[in-house]
Amino acid sequence: MRYSDELLEEIKNRNDIVDVISGYVALKRSGRSFFGLCPFHNEKSPSFAVSPDKQIFHCFGCGVGGNVFHFVSKIEGVGFRESVEMLANRANIALPVSQSSDEDDKLYYIRSKIYEINEATAMFYHKNLYNSSAKKAQEYVKKRKLDNNTLKTFFIGYSGNYNELYKFLRSQGFKDEEILESKLVNKNERGEFIDRFRRRLMFPIQDERGRFIAFGGRILIDPPKADASEEEKLEFKKKAKYINSTENIAYSKGRHLFGLYAAKKAAHTPTLKKVLIVEGYMDTISLHQRGITNVVASLGTALTEAQGRLLRKSSEQVIVGYDADGAGQAATLRGLEILQNLGCDVRILQIEGAKDPDEFILKYGPERLQKYIDNAISLVEFKIKNLKKDLNLNNANDKIKFLTEIAKELAKVNNSIEKEVYIDKISLDYKISKEAIYAEINKITYKKDSNSKLQEKRNITVKPMITDSNNKISESVLKRENLVIYLLINYPEMSYKKINSNIQIDDIKSEINKEIIQKLYEELKKGNSNIVNILDIFENEQIINYLSGIMATDFEITEVTKCIDDVIANYEKDKLITKRNNIIKKLEDTDKLTQDEIVSLEKELNELIIKLARMK
Repeated sequence: MRYSDELLEEIKNRNDIVDVISGYVALKRSGRSFFGLCPFHNEKSPSFAVSPDKQIFHCFGCGVGGNVFHFVSKIEGVGFRESVEMLANRANIALPVSQSSDEDDKLYYIRSKIYEINEATAMFYHKNLYNSSAKKAQEYVKKRKLDNNTLKTFFIGYSGNYNELYKFLRSQGFKDEEILESKLVNKNERGEFIDRFRRRLMFPIQDERGRFIAFGGRILIDPPKADASEEEKLEFKKKAKYINSTENIAYSKGRHLFGLYAAKKAAHTPTLKKVLIVEGYMDTISLHQRGITNVVASLGTALTEAQGRLLRKSSEQVIVGYDADGAGQAATLRGLEILQNLGCDVRILQIEGAKDPDEFILKYGPERLQKYIDNAISLVEFKIKNLKKDLNLNNANDKIKFLTEIAKELAKVNNSIEKEVYIDKISLDYKISKEAIYAEINKITYKKDSNSKLQEKRNITVKPMITDSNNKISESVLKRENLVIYLLINYPEMSYKKINSNIQIDDIKSEINKEIIQKLYEELKKGNSNIVNILDIFENEQIINYLSGIMATDFEITEVTKCIDDVIANYEKDKLITKRNNIIKKLEDTDKLTQDEIVSLEKELNELIIKLARMK
């Protein structure tokens, strides 16, 4: 059983596409649409359009498009069914149990099984932590001063030897193929099942919905002593300090944040006012235990765009608190660029007397760390601070370079009051006139605006050529066919009967347009003229992307009735021209024709010429 059309429509109606996409992409209104940087390909000028009227999105750069379900499916890397679940959950709509055998639901079933296995595994590892065999793990958590409540909140556990997990999962009724799909157990050359994680302190990873999606495991072997042999030292180095779950259809490390679910749960809200992002599991756990609960960690040092979008969706403000070492600072700069491009309100944590927030809170306590968090500096201040390190502001060239770079950052500040405060401060601190700063900002802004307007003008076009199985179709023909589709979708009551009566499917040259128009004729005949649901009748991704492009294009129609009549007239004209050319071709070989046939054809040709002349 599939979800009913009525239910899908209700979910769409309760999830305005602009609101949903705004959680991932910074959008700016332009006319009747909103524009932003496309999250599906790299671009500097916005070509990603969102229409509140039509409830669709389309990127005029890479061609991707669709409705709110298609967007969530693509941005979250999930199937249609999961996108429906996520949006239903967002709108607090209860879903019936669906049992379907299609490909999307098969993937959904596998994911569900992996989630079940992961949850069972998390409970198994957590229980193991309290066994006598987990002495090393118990010593470690004691050393890190983790209390029982924290151990329970994060389900911290211990993985045993060889195939303990495999045996447990089998005892819980899971099949070998399901267990292998989870990637928690591997099969060796001898056909034996071996646990991926062995003798490690385990950190279960939950997604923002609380589902167990993966694990991180920390080694518990003591480092070799100073007098140990080189062989022993080398052997220890080979063992990774941390290993993580292998990626599978339920888990991609670049799409998730450790601790996000715990942070939201502690705050009793789906959206946090502030979130502090740190580097590792222990940083997150240590801070959470000591009262700084709005803390998460990127799974790896490099923040990804997907994680940035998740932060933007989950919090009003993002505070970056990576380690103060070289790698941490480099990660900070990369992360800042990603967050800035996504339109996040970014702040940077600057602590003194410790290399990371975990060490700081252990030394000075949560109150002092909270003060630093509350006073986290803005992105502009951070850039100023970093620029000053490498420049001598007593040198004229360096001072010019400093002003140019700072102007670039100030040009990105949208709040005019905030911008003025920075300009006043920079002018006073560095003895640069406000006029000079404004002039440099205006120069950058003017150039940016000019490029954006030019880009926007370029973007709002239909791609000129489509290749079907036989030949290339001219831009004018393709544009006319796209206009037919646009009229049928946007003005069905006015256009359907006229167009259907005068334009046959065989008159359409492009195969993709032929398929779309055929489907539209069928749906409109049934009375389905709801524009919001049009994309739902197609399953082919290429068609959805293509159709969303037509829907998002402004054809600048001033008089609908005249436009419909003109389109039909053009098709009629094409038919007459084709007929005329066929007659001329026949008359070129009169030997094969009788005199009566020649006279008849000449008469028909004259009539066609007169008709075409009147059309002009």
